[in-house]
Amino acid sequence: MVSMALDGIVIANVVYELRDKLLGGRINKIAQPEKDELLITIKGQSKGQYRLLLSSEPGLPLVYLTDNNKPSPMTAPNFCMLLRKHLSSARILDITQPGLERIISFKLEHLDELGDLGTKFLIVELMGKHSNIIFCDKDMTIIDSIKRINHFVSSVREVLPGREYFIPETMKKEDPLTIDFKTFKELVLKKPMELTKALYSSLTGISPLIANELCYRASIDGSISAISLEEAPSLHLFKNLERMMEDVKEGQFVANIISLNDNPVEYSSVNLTCYSNHNVQEYDSVSNMLEDYYASKSAYTRIRQKSADLRKILSNAIDRERKKYDLQLKQLKDTDKRDKFKVYGELITTYGYGLEPGAKELKTINYYDDKEITIPLDPTISPMDNAKKYFDKYSKLKRTYEALTKLIKETADALTHLESIQASLDMAIDEDDLIDLKQELMDFGYIKKKYYSKNNKGNKKANKKSQGKSKPLHYISSDGYHIYVGKNNFQNDELTFGLAEGGDWWFHAKTIAGSHVIVKSRGEELPDRTYEEAGRLAAYYSVARDQDKVEIDYTLKKNIKKPSNSKPGFVIYNTNYSMISTTDISGIEQVI
Repeated sequence: MVSMALDGIVIANVVYELRDKLLGGRINKIAQPEKDELLITIKGQSKGQYRLLLSSEPGLPLVYLTDNNKPSPMTAPNFCMLLRKHLSSARILDITQPGLERIISFKLEHLDELGDLGTKFLIVELMGKHSNIIFCDKDMTIIDSIKRINHFVSSVREVLPGREYFIPETMKKEDPLTIDFKTFKELVLKKPMELTKALYSSLTGISPLIANELCYRASIDGSISAISLEEAPSLHLFKNLERMMEDVKEGQFVANIISLNDNPVEYSSVNLTCYSNHNVQEYDSVSNMLEDYYASKSAYTRIRQKSADLRKILSNAIDRERKKYDLQLKQLKDTDKRDKFKVYGELITTYGYGLEPGAKELKTINYYDDKEITIPLDPTISPMDNAKKYFDKYSKLKRTYEALTKLIKETADALTHLESIQASLDMAIDEDDLIDLKQELMDFGYIKKKYYSKNNKGNKKANKKSQGKSKPLHYISSDGYHIYVGKNNFQNDELTFGLAEGGDWWFHAKTIAGSHVIVKSRGEELPDRTYEEAGRLAAYYSVARDQDKVEIDYTLKKNIKKPSNSKPGFVIYNTNYSMISTTDISGIEQVI
């Protein structure tokens, strides 16, 4: 998943929405659920009550309206208490964004200690690691901030009580809302760097995403040098920027999330025509868009963090098995000459009777191919002892070959099993999924079993009762057929040999690790579209999900067999069909 930047256009969209809903409203409650986050409840003039989230978290600075409440600490932090003192029942007079800066300023009217009307400003700076929430009086003197910044932290600007508030000019950028073509050419198009970089490094609030979109709309390769752009395409690019900025000025926003295979990859408040082959979900509310996107990102990040230990264990185990596999293959290749030694022994036994004592070689016709062959001999021993010596070498290499053949199959099976667990780990969406995978790694000795309960010690059946919390994925085909996807090897076995009946259809990526996909046929002939959708699911839920196309095997469930003592998820089949499927599962309805 790609990490997004909250650019100036999205912030302009947020300001537009906040002005519509909050202007004239009064602050009813102020909470600080996290050290760098505020949750403000506002009673609107005529539109009910709203919760406003202000976050200055360095990795995730955000401002949006939300329906979700968050628990607050028993004792409110000092900054929260200060805001409650000054801003309880304060009225929101204005909400503004300077230019296209990543800054939102709330102008607030309140009663001071003497009962007189006063004005304060709450300013939210959404600038990555420099994000902050700053409280100022009417003449823009800082009263306090959620993060105090002294000169040891920043040589550009101190954010401390008593200091004057100003927007730091860390880079010379131009406001894209007011820039003219002459300034655009001078500032952007005379830089010896990639055009997209020249755009976002020269214009306030323009992210790399928007820079790329502008180049795409102008049919210009964004990777070319800005300084090389000729007059006509330069003007065309500028006109596209102007049109985009006119939409911003007029509040013509299109809040949307771009997804690939149901995974959000980008969001914006303009139409991203450069992602025409992706799914687009438009939102009436930019707040809903931000909350949905970052909830998905937060869940993804959280599960990645929680699975880090398992990933490391898997990676190390796979590396070990691959090294073992490569070594075994090399050793197996060394046994290739075993048959040669057998032939040497046979030929010496057949033709060696005529050799002179002390002979160093035997030249004879190889009766297997009728070609002359020269066989080296040890002159210190008899021909028959030479023959025995070659037969002994043959026997030893044959035993080695047979042992290695068995070991190589075991190692290959272990690798396939580990890769299937790795594929399942990439599919994990919650902690129950991780519990099942950890149990499987414990069952096969990749994780040491530190403890068992007294009743279940050493009892695999009892221990497996902890499995099953995680459920298979469930989809409905466009033709109304139920499709189930196993998220791990235990679920694969459960689906194939528990849920599926003989007339149901089974799908799997050919010769690679992936999920078992079961289509419940209801005893009917499946439509072509359902076959195609099940194939896409099998392709996506495999280790080849990053490829455009994957070969899929499919067959009736009655043709699937599970060898005795085989690992979870492992099956065999001899009768099947094959198809080429894409890994795009967009449009297939998932049952939640």
